[in-house]
Amino acid sequence: MTQEASFSHINNDQPGMVDVSHKVPTLREALAQAEMVVPHHLTQLFSEGDFATKKGPVFHTAIVAATMAVKQTSSLIPFCHPISIDDIKVHIHVASPNRVVIRVFAKSFSRTGVEMEALTGASVAALTLYDMCKSITTDMEIVSVKLLKKTGGKHDKHA
Repeated sequence: MTQEASFSHINNDQPGMVDVSHKVPTLREALAQAEMVVPHHLTQLFSEGDFATKKGPVFHTAIVAATMAVKQTSSLIPFCHPISIDDIKVHIHVASPNRVVIRVFAKSFSRTGVEMEALTGASVAALTLYDMCKSITTDMEIVSVKLLKKTGGKHDKHA
């Protein structure tokens, strides 16, 4: 017997939060990734690690922005539950002469998943990199934001 797929945030044609009060809290983890394509002359500026702009150090500022975004996800995404965040790790690196990769890991002991938090953190970090570097070039593109892994819930995902 195949269960028909449905949108979890729609009930009787009305949008709303999913009731998670009946769920038992478990350890939830998620890893999200954002990728940016940027000009080679920009990645050369990162060749020795972070570089400073008038707005501050680029990678460090994006890491702080990602951390703030993870913690504020329920304020940004209407039907996300506010959850306690137990751990956040952000890693940004130049993956090739024209590609920057941002990975955000989030962990929570909760009744609901933490994947939206990780995805929001990765998205905001990429937008922050764009903002920090736009005085050098606007020839940048956020080419993907995706969930790589999530565990602790009914539908685990592994990369």
